[in-house]
Amino acid sequence: MDALGRLLDWLFALDTQTALLLADFRSPLTTKLLTSVTGLGSATAALVFLGLFFAAGWREETERAGIALAITGVVVATLMAGVARPFPPMPVCQTTGEAVASSFPSGHAAAGTVFALTAWRSDELPVGVVAPLALLVAVSRVYLGTHYLTDTFAGVAIGVGAVALAGVVLARWSPLTDR
Repeated sequence: MDALGRLLDWLFALDTQTALLLADFRSPLTTKLLTSVTGLGSATAALVFLGLFFAAGWREETERAGIALAITGVVVATLMAGVARPFPPMPVCQTTGEAVASSFPSGHAAAGTVFALTAWRSDELPVGVVAPLALLVAVSRVYLGTHYLTDTFAGVAIGVGAVALAGVVLARWSPLTDR
């Protein structure tokens, strides 16, 4: 077996063991809390946050997060359709429907990362509030059995890449729009 095969086997074993361990340690209070928090990474929440940024007049935050979320949406949807990874065993909430293709990657973790990094670069958004909430969203996806650990790490990586790419787009586009 080659090195990549061994690495993938190890990652799949880690994912399975993490999912089973967290399922064993679920508590009603933590489940209720994380079920409430996880929605902050949804597409609906992202649109609400973008609308609030726009209404507040936070142009840079609206543009950066909007572009990054658009990139994230395309990448996540493409990977979900292409990878078609089954969901972890014993989820708290069953994810069904044609709109949901697979467990890999976590779009919620990607969106949370976009907002955390947007807050980090912002003079308006409190990164000390946004970043911990983004982390809780990512943790909630694994705890609730909606994603494996590596699905969530991949979502975070996609969010980081999308914000970086949004920065490149804005650097090239801003001189044209500021005239």
